[in-house]
Amino acid sequence: TEKYLQTFTNGTSESNIKIGIVGGGLVGSLAALHLGKKGHEVHLYEYREDIRTAELVIGRSINLALSARGRKALREVGLEDDLLKHGIPMRGRMLHDLKGNRKIVPYDANTNQCIYSVGRKHLNEVLLNAAEKYPNIHLHFNHKLSHSNFDDGVLNFVDPFTKETKQTNADLIIGCDGAFSAVRKEMVKRPGYNYSQTYIEHGYLELCIPPKNGEFTMPKNYLHIWPRGKFMMIALPNQDKTWTVTLFMPFKNFESIKDPNDLLDFFEQYFPDSINLIGKERLIKDFFKIKPQYLVSVKCNPYHYSSKVLLMGDAAHAMVPFFGLGMNCGFEDCTILSTLFNKHGNDVENILREFSDTRWENAHAICDLAMYNYIEMRDLVNKKSFLLRKKFDDFLFWLFPSKWVPLYNSVSFSHMPYKKCIENRKWQDKVLTKTLHTFGVLLTIGLTFSVYVFAKDYKFDNYDSLIALIK
Repeated sequence: TEKYLQTFTNGTSESNIKIGIVGGGLVGSLAALHLGKKGHEVHLYEYREDIRTAELVIGRSINLALSARGRKALREVGLEDDLLKHGIPMRGRMLHDLKGNRKIVPYDANTNQCIYSVGRKHLNEVLLNAAEKYPNIHLHFNHKLSHSNFDDGVLNFVDPFTKETKQTNADLIIGCDGAFSAVRKEMVKRPGYNYSQTYIEHGYLELCIPPKNGEFTMPKNYLHIWPRGKFMMIALPNQDKTWTVTLFMPFKNFESIKDPNDLLDFFEQYFPDSINLIGKERLIKDFFKIKPQYLVSVKCNPYHYSSKVLLMGDAAHAMVPFFGLGMNCGFEDCTILSTLFNKHGNDVENILREFSDTRWENAHAICDLAMYNYIEMRDLVNKKSFLLRKKFDDFLFWLFPSKWVPLYNSVSFSHMPYKKCIENRKWQDKVLTKTLHTFGVLLTIGLTFSVYVFAKDYKFDNYDSLIALIK
């Protein structure tokens, strides 16, 4: 074991530390890999049973959108290529109108970059399998955090099934336990801690489009969107040729659908082409099977306490899912933390302080962008002004690829800090506004001069005849 650990250290001669990660989901298991690879003793605690052996996995959407930031974090632990083979590339949005017509809006018309639809369960299994291969990474399931003492590094767990309790300790506690984090709940009790959560008035409900004759029923390499102004429906492809369909809309709209007839009338009005794809019986069954779920956005600061505790992923910055960046942002946390360990060795206090200082503003920025993107996806994509701006951005990106990077590209296909992405977009808006203003002034001057020249060469009986000619 000693020889093995030396192979995977970060090059420092300092002794390795004991790390307790609370939450064995995507971010927690990837964080365990990054830190275990450096030789630290890592204990990963998950309150659910092992998803690799569970018959039924209860949780969120079965698929996710993997983009550049998440890919980099996976690449650093040697898993990117295998996961991309399992993923389905999505090269743009395919918009469905009320008549069933479809329009393609590419993500990147110039370099043809894409995002990947990946299965949540498969991804989590791959991460856990990879972590399990390290003798210094220990996986503990059915461990629900009941209490923690940050100063002493003490963690108390209870088995949800047997109610058996267990106490352990760690030099560093990392909370990767989601939007309703038990670790963060303890941190919020500290004086001066900044925390806010926002529930939006829109909920979501998942449906499914089955395959037909063993094949996809729609073009698979797109994120399909049914934008309807105040609400929308989206569909992402799965490896088994099904589609995960998610309906996002205000709770009051959900509440107005009380029986199968209401549901079918609603879909006939707003999503007519989807009825045959889903199937009436399946639509009714899936819609009334479960209540619409809430969407929450979480902001807090700082992400650490002393040299003892750190928050990552949704525990630090849960966001609404409309930019497909929740997982990617959490995976980027792992990259940043790993980089800071390389920079500071095992000086945990400086590592955690710098993580908080450099991360919180960017995380708040992507939370805000995710909120904005919902408006874009459900409403703006239908507007001619939005599509014109998209084409204009693509053209300038083609002319000046290093100077004019569209907002979506900077967020999904680069590693530009999120705050910088927003600043870049504001700069672009100013440039376009000034350009259009200048063009308008020049056009007005040109028209005025033309009228003046025309009026000199021709005589009119009165001004009314001149105005009539201009009109």
